[in-house]
Amino acid sequence: MTRLSVNINKVATLRNARGGNMPDVLKAARDCERFGAQGITVHPRPDERHIRYSDVTAIRPIITTEFNIEGNPIPSFCELVKQVKPDQVTLVPDAHDAITSNAGWDTIANREFLTSICASFKALGIRVSIFVDPVPKMVRGAKACGADRVELYTAAYAEQYPMGAEAAIEPYLKAAEEARKCGLGLNAGHDLNLENLAYFVRTIPWTDEVSIGHAIICDALYMGLERTIAAYLEEIRKK
Repeated sequence: MTRLSVNINKVATLRNARGGNMPDVLKAARDCERFGAQGITVHPRPDERHIRYSDVTAIRPIITTEFNIEGNPIPSFCELVKQVKPDQVTLVPDAHDAITSNAGWDTIANREFLTSICASFKALGIRVSIFVDPVPKMVRGAKACGADRVELYTAAYAEQYPMGAEAAIEPYLKAAEEARKCGLGLNAGHDLNLENLAYFVRTIPWTDEVSIGHAIICDALYMGLERTIAAYLEEIRKK
């Protein structure tokens, strides 16, 4: 079954808006696990506007499910990953001033750089996923770089889904089939929610993991965190 990894960045955003430790990011990570999430994702950025580097090191020893750290592999990020040794690192090419991730890697133009980064993390036993747009040649490029998985950037799918699910998922299905052909694991994330999640994993049932943060925290404002995670797990099981 596709696994649900909860991105807790927005919990940290709320904490940082006021200062102090409310809400408690560490408690949120433990609670997400307790409520059924099969993984925790964090995306530390250099300005630490949400998850801080210190959060990452504090979360590692207290969770028992999979820990995924995503971000742009700048030197400070790479050092953090090597120190923490998560189960998975997801390489995302976001600019330092990006509000949120907005594109996948050009795995062809950046092959030399990504190959070096993949090798350094894999040497430590860390699974490496590369964030890509739903383009088969970029998936093949990720394989050539030495990645273990790709994460398909699903913002376009979520945007187009209300106008027609089949058309929205078509490029993702082609990219996912390419990943399977290449022997790559498959993750997906960005703007997946209770409306579009079930169709995605039903159409691409070999999706290993979905990483969802913003929508889960938004839904939790009305439903509560426990009910929200249960609802997302139910959508995944609908396939």
